[in-house]
Amino acid sequence: MYAVIATGGKQERVEVGTRVDVELLRAELGEEVTFAPVLVVDGDAVLADPGSLEAASVSARVVGEAKGPKITGFTYKPKARARRRFGHRQHYTTIEITSIAPGTAPAARAGSPAKKA
Repeated sequence: MYAVIATGGKQERVEVGTRVDVELLRAELGEEVTFAPVLVVDGDAVLADPGSLEAASVSARVVGEAKGPKITGFTYKPKARARRRFGHRQHYTTIEITSIAPGTAPAARAGSPAKKA
């Protein structure tokens, strides 16, 4: 079983036990956080519509913080002798996925015809 979660403007594919670096969260070390999944795949069952994902959730535990690679930038204005160098290093929160709760599969609609085998 795996799920796709959205956090920090990005989507990550996660399974139970995986560690993922996500954008910095306001959570303490060891704290439990929950995410609303965008997609849940459990064998042949795929939950992707908002109605079936209302009860689904992904739980994770904060295990640390990390820093991304150093990015260097350079700006200049021609003919003005204006130059500037700068650096940036993004901070991340490392989380470990503890559980994926798929919720319930949506029942067939009352007015829709059932498939015949």
